[in-house]
Amino acid sequence: MRIDVLTLFPRMFEGPLTESILGKAIDKELLNVYVRNFRDFSTNKHQQVDDYPYGGGAGMLLKVQPIHDALTFIKEDAQTQPRVILLDPAGKPFNQQMAEEFSKEEHLVFICGHYEGYDERIRSLVTDEVSLGDYVLTGGELGAMVMIDSTVRLLPEVLGNDESAKTDSHSTGLLEHPQYTRPANYEGMEVPHVLTNGNHKLIEEWQLKESLRRTFLRRPDMLESLDMTKEMERLLEEVKKEEKSI
Repeated sequence: MRIDVLTLFPRMFEGPLTESILGKAIDKELLNVYVRNFRDFSTNKHQQVDDYPYGGGAGMLLKVQPIHDALTFIKEDAQTQPRVILLDPAGKPFNQQMAEEFSKEEHLVFICGHYEGYDERIRSLVTDEVSLGDYVLTGGELGAMVMIDSTVRLLPEVLGNDESAKTDSHSTGLLEHPQYTRPANYEGMEVPHVLTNGNHKLIEEWQLKESLRRTFLRRPDMLESLDMTKEMERLLEEVKKEEKSI
């Protein structure tokens, strides 16, 4: 996969792109990342990339010219038609499904905005307008880092165990069940016996039930769109009865 990032603050990406999973993906040549300062594409003698909005208003707007020219350069350099993602508080909220979609692309471009907003014509140059959540950051850089991390970890061979991504919270439509490691008893805090008895069928049932329990208690909205099997319905009813009796 190739990822290009357009930002006014390229140094913000130096650390995150060399550490942990992202760094390993680059070392394995599973990922190529190019971080570009789109100020370099400004035709203004002062390399200005923002200006006052027509009609008045607070703040400055990002100009269309530097973004247009930067995208043109990237497309010619890569010889591709990338999926272009505009980081915008008014965009579609980012989620796991979107990360999975992005991970299937060969080339992604992230545009990190700053200032008050964008010249509306920039929106005609992108394929997606995406928000990290219902709040406003000073720029799109942190949002882009989160989306890149969430996307890249889904690429084949990036994680040590490809099954890990498939069972993550949100990937299955449920929150992940509780997990434990050794020792089995630490100062009176014990691992559930079912996980230590070696009965894989019972373990799988326990994991599914506890995923349903955690989702029911913390994110019941996720259950509304979940296509549940009869077994899941049965386990969920057990959970509801158990929680009601507490």
